[in-house]
Amino acid sequence: METRTRQRSTAEERRATVMRTAIKTFAERGYYGTSTMDVAKAAGISQGYLYRLFKDKETLFAALVDHCSARLRESAAAAAASVQSTDPEAVLKALTASYDEVIADRDVLMILMHAQCSASEPVIGEAVRTCYAKQVEYVRAVSGASDEQLRRYFADGLLSNVLVAIDATALDTPWARTLRA
Repeated sequence: METRTRQRSTAEERRATVMRTAIKTFAERGYYGTSTMDVAKAAGISQGYLYRLFKDKETLFAALVDHCSARLRESAAAAAASVQSTDPEAVLKALTASYDEVIADRDVLMILMHAQCSASEPVIGEAVRTCYAKQVEYVRAVSGASDEQLRRYFADGLLSNVLVAIDATALDTPWARTLRA
């Protein structure tokens, strides 16, 4: 008779599992529509264990914002490294393409959008502000863009969020074409 040894997951492995499942869970119903019980159930752990990994729901959601922010920076770094020019517009064009790739992951996009809608929660608001601060300063450093170029880059990115979220990229209507141009 064969005896199986059950291998226990480490707290870091469980934390990674929770993060993966929490992104999907919160992306579907948002911060206010998702309970910690929903997240725990999706991760296959008890709610009590979830609270051992994350102090509370707000802290968990802020960790998701940090995770998405890191994905944006990693993608931007790869894009910036591939640009052969020092022209700010060329760098911003590459960064726009990398941003569009990241938000094509609907779960990441929805976490970012839900985060903005939940920014009145203190811990989440701080995570969102930190995300923007890191993104703006990183893009400024790698592109050499002016404040006006940076404002336009981020404004276009926010518009892209909305267009992807409402699936306007698939529409062939005058208003959608205007906003995509």
